[in-house]
Amino acid sequence: MRKIGFALIVAAISAYLWAQVVTKNESSVDFDYYVLALSWSPNWCKLEGDAKGSEQCDSSHDYGWTLHGLWPQFENGWPRDCPTSYKRPSNALATSMIDIMGSSGLAKHEWEKHGTCSNLSPEDYFLASREAFEAVVKPPIFREIKETVSLPAREIEGAFLQSNPQLTADQITITCKKNHLQEARVCLDKALSPRLCGADVILDCRHEDAGIAPIR
Repeated sequence: MRKIGFALIVAAISAYLWAQVVTKNESSVDFDYYVLALSWSPNWCKLEGDAKGSEQCDSSHDYGWTLHGLWPQFENGWPRDCPTSYKRPSNALATSMIDIMGSSGLAKHEWEKHGTCSNLSPEDYFLASREAFEAVVKPPIFREIKETVSLPAREIEGAFLQSNPQLTADQITITCKKNHLQEARVCLDKALSPRLCGADVILDCRHEDAGIAPIR
C-alpha cells in the first residue's frame, strides 16, 4: 500500500509540474521588440485628462514626459491582451509607478493590454518599463515652455536625437493628435537597447505646427 501511495504522489506531482510548464509555454509570446511610448502629459490633460477629471492633471503635479507604456511589438503589428499565468499587479505595485506614469489605473491597464504579452511577471515588466523610461533623456527645453507654442514635429524629434546621441532617426517617431504633440516612441530590442522601428511604427507626425502646452 505504501508503494502504491508513493507512486500516486509522484504521479500527481509530475502532472502538476507538467501542467505548469504547459501553461507557461502556452502563454508565451514570440514578439520581436518593444516600443517605449512617452506621452507629453500637459497635452494629454488638455485633450483628454481634464475632461476625465484625472488626478494626473491636477496643478499640484508637474508632469512633463510620462510613461504611457512599454509595448511588445511584432515586425508588423503587435500582440495585446495575452493569456498569462501571472497574477494581476497588486495595488501597491501599480501605485509605485505613479511617479512616472501619472496614475495607478494606467499602470494596471498597461499590464493587462501589453504587459501580459511580455513574458514577464508584473514586477519584472514594470522594472523593465522604468529602466527603459529612465534611459531616455527627455530634452530639458520642453520644461522651459511657459505658454502653448507650435513647433514642426521634426524639430521635436531633433530635440530627442540631440539629447540622446545613442538614437538615430529610424529608432524614434513622433506622433500627434488633433494638431498637438502626442508622444515620442522609441524602439528597443528585448535587452532595451535602441533598434530600428518597424514600418508600421515609424510613421512620423508631419505637422509643421504641432501644439505643445506648458507644464502647469
